[in-house]
Amino acid sequence: MKAILCHDYAPPEKLRFEDVPDPAAKDGQAVIAIKAAGVGFVDGLLVQGLYQVKIPLPFIPGTEFSGIVESVGAGVTGLKPGDRVLGSTMGGACAEKIAVPAASCVPIPDNLDFAPAAGIIISYCTALYGLRACGNAKEGETLLVLGAAGGVGSAAIQLAKAMGLSVIAAASSEEKRKTALELGADHTVDYTKEDWRSDLKELTGGKGVDLVYDPVGGPISEAALRSLAPGGRHLVVGFAAGDIPRIPLNLPLLKRCSVVGVDWGGFARAEPQNAAPFMRDLMAMIAKGELKPEGFALYPMADTGRALSDIAARKALGKVVLTND
Repeated sequence: MKAILCHDYAPPEKLRFEDVPDPAAKDGQAVIAIKAAGVGFVDGLLVQGLYQVKIPLPFIPGTEFSGIVESVGAGVTGLKPGDRVLGSTMGGACAEKIAVPAASCVPIPDNLDFAPAAGIIISYCTALYGLRACGNAKEGETLLVLGAAGGVGSAAIQLAKAMGLSVIAAASSEEKRKTALELGADHTVDYTKEDWRSDLKELTGGKGVDLVYDPVGGPISEAALRSLAPGGRHLVVGFAAGDIPRIPLNLPLLKRCSVVGVDWGGFARAEPQNAAPFMRDLMAMIAKGELKPEGFALYPMADTGRALSDIAARKALGKVVLTND
C-alpha cells in the first residue's frame, strides 16, 4: 500500500508518499481501508518534532480517519468487513490502510460522507466538550470564536448554532469572514483592526460576550478576555498564532470570569468512559440532521506535505481532509 512517511523531524515538505507493507489485524484489531484522513495543526508539529509528544521515527502521520472495514482480528465482535467507520489514532492515518483497535472505531451515520467523517472527531468533539462541559454554554448566550475560518473554529461555529447560541466570528481576512458567515455565524469582526473590540461592544449592546472560544492565542487572547461580560468564560483551545499569552490575573478577578482549558485529547485518554458519550451525542446530532458538518478543505493524500504547510501558514479554509480517491 501507499503511505506518507516521516523519516526525519523536518518541515512538512520533506514528507514522502511511498510503498509500505500492508497492515494485518492482530487480536482485537480491525484493518480499515482508508477513504479519507483528517489532519490539523498538531500533525504539522508532530512531523517537525515540535509537539509535546514525539512519535519515534520513521512514522506515518495522521490522527483521524474514515473508511471501510477490510478485515478483523480474533475476538472482535460488533464490527465486520464492509462496515463504514471513523476513528482517531496517534498517527498512521495518512495511508491507504491502517490497523487499529476495533473498539476505537465508530459507525458512520448513513447521511455522512467519508470526507467530512474524517474531519469531525477532534475538531467537533473539542467544540462539543468545550462548549458543553468546560464552558457550560446556555441557549441564547453569545459566543466569540477566534480563528473562525480554521478547522477548529468552523466546528465551534456550527455546534454553537446547533446548541442555540449567537455567534460572533473573528477572522483576519474578508474571505475568512465570509466563510464564517456561510458556516452559520451571526456576525463577524476583523481582529486585525486596532479598535476591533469596539465592534464587539456594539454588537453586544455594551454587555460583552458570554464565551470566548480561543484556538489562536497570542495578543488576541487578552483583548478577547477583556471583551467578556462579567461571569463569562474564556475557553483556551490552542495557540495557532504561536505565542502563549501571559494573561494578567487581575482580569479574571475584576470580571468574575473563568479561564478554562479545553483539551479533548487529554480528557479522552484520561477518562474514556466519560468521553464516549460526547462522540455518541455528536453522531446522533448528525444522524438526526441537527448538525451537518461542512467547511472542509480537500487535498489528495499525496499532497499531505502541502496541506500541513497550508495549515501552518493559516491558508486553509476549514478543516483539512486528505482523500484516497
